[in-house]
Amino acid sequence: MVSDAPVPNAKQKTTVEVEKLVYGGDALARLSGHVVLMPFALPGEQVQIEPRRAKGDLLRARSVEVLQPSLRRVQPKCEYFGRCGGCQYQHAEYAYQLEQKSCILRETLLRIGGISFEPDIRTISGEPWQYRNRIQLHFESGRMGFRYPDSHQICGITHCPISSPKLNEVIGILAKAVTRPEWPAFLRSLEIFTDEKAVQLHVVETNRPVAARFFQWMTELIPGCVPGALDYDTGKRAYRVSRGSFFQVNRFVIEPLVEEGLTDVSGQTALDLYAGVGLFTIPMADRFQHVEGVERGGAACRDLEWNIAGLGERVSIAKADASEYLKRTTVAPDFIVADPPRAGIGREVAGELLRIRSPRVTVVSCDPATLSRDLKLLQERYVIERMTVVDLFPQTFHFETVAHLGLKR
Repeated sequence: MVSDAPVPNAKQKTTVEVEKLVYGGDALARLSGHVVLMPFALPGEQVQIEPRRAKGDLLRARSVEVLQPSLRRVQPKCEYFGRCGGCQYQHAEYAYQLEQKSCILRETLLRIGGISFEPDIRTISGEPWQYRNRIQLHFESGRMGFRYPDSHQICGITHCPISSPKLNEVIGILAKAVTRPEWPAFLRSLEIFTDEKAVQLHVVETNRPVAARFFQWMTELIPGCVPGALDYDTGKRAYRVSRGSFFQVNRFVIEPLVEEGLTDVSGQTALDLYAGVGLFTIPMADRFQHVEGVERGGAACRDLEWNIAGLGERVSIAKADASEYLKRTTVAPDFIVADPPRAGIGREVAGELLRIRSPRVTVVSCDPATLSRDLKLLQERYVIERMTVVDLFPQTFHFETVAHLGLKR
């Protein structure tokens, strides 16, 4: 229902008090019966805004002047903050970012899933800077950088404080290379992935095919640049990761994420849905007699097959869609872990999990909204035993949630 209250004049500055942070990076305030969303503000702050109607009762304010700052506000470390679309929380103390992410998770669970989770939510975090092992750079007219918020325009950069030292080295090299005549002007987007030793390049967007000589040139310019797959060492295990295969982006929290996802589980059989290159599949082989990894992506399946070599019959692979695989499952494994893409497991997979009734299920989610919808479905037969926020994305609104479920008695 749209409020009958008049929308304030868009050219008129108005003072509001920020109520809370919401998922997506914005702060929320209320004005004359309307919800107002704005960037770069913190709960409790008095801010002056120029509100504009966005949709229905929703107002947006792009221009924000902080009149009474929060005690948790800090000076952003990056000169591009507020212009580059990569970070949303650099103006907040890191400990406060973690507190707010737990609050956002609770609020989202209640609002979307109708789930009131009372127990403590544990938080796992690492170094809040230089953590990223993968970035995507954009190119146009001799410029290189990240996108402005809600725009295709490029914010030119020379460094990125949340990216690893090796990535910053590559950024510096590419900033010079893009001005040279050898640079392909039709290349629009390039993904860079590193383990701090080797560097992998993946063309994401281009107006026409990029010739092999471009990659040869990159191997000459970039120390450690590899032509194909990269063997990523997490400290406990090494995973082959090919171009196009997904792998977690925080170099400090990969193993803690795995340990949290597999806390106190063991038994005869286990299932890893959306297995990817085997981040959970391989360590599960130390805890279960037999593990099956389910993955439908071609590149990821090939990497998974490579990564489980040497584990023998303890691990098998099913190249299949998760829902189609589960429909053929008649015997419940002792444990199921599901690490789906942002869209979540969805109604079909949730329905099959309810039918199969494994004693324990762990859901690893990168989106609290889709997690809330999934857990709402699974609550028919499962109880949430524990939840953990794993902060794979410091300085941004993104976070990972690990939800441990037990079958209702």
